[in-house]
Amino acid sequence: MIEIKPPHSFSDHTDKKAIFLAGSIDMGVAIDWQAEVAKQLADDDILILNPRREEWDSSWEQKLENPQFRGQVEWELNAMERADKILIYFAPGTKAPVTMLEFGLHAGKNPEKLVVCAPDGFWRKGNIDITSLKYGVKQVETLGDLIAEAK
Repeated sequence: MIEIKPPHSFSDHTDKKAIFLAGSIDMGVAIDWQAEVAKQLADDDILILNPRREEWDSSWEQKLENPQFRGQVEWELNAMERADKILIYFAPGTKAPVTMLEFGLHAGKNPEKLVVCAPDGFWRKGNIDITSLKYGVKQVETLGDLIAEAK
């Protein structure tokens, strides 16, 4: 397994199947579920594109003109396009507005790429359930199920 996080390039790894880990971060409020996915896939021949940046600075203005912020968003958008699968985890107790945006971007366009887990306790679980049903997005019940889908 190779794991790449922003701002590092993943363009040299075109030979591997890639999984993008979309989901709750909420400025560090959410559990580091991405680390658990990477740990469980450590022995697999896969490229993991993990947006949870090591050196995130919450003081960065979230504006187009901010090169660090813009670079993060562009990295994520490019990584989702590159990915063969997008795993989405909506952690209970989080809001995850960016993840909801990412889900919406791909639910109607690339539903076959998505595997979504929105457990009870996620504030907009109903919206995720209904949208997944309408567009044929695969849903699973637990983080463990999401990891199993990645394998």
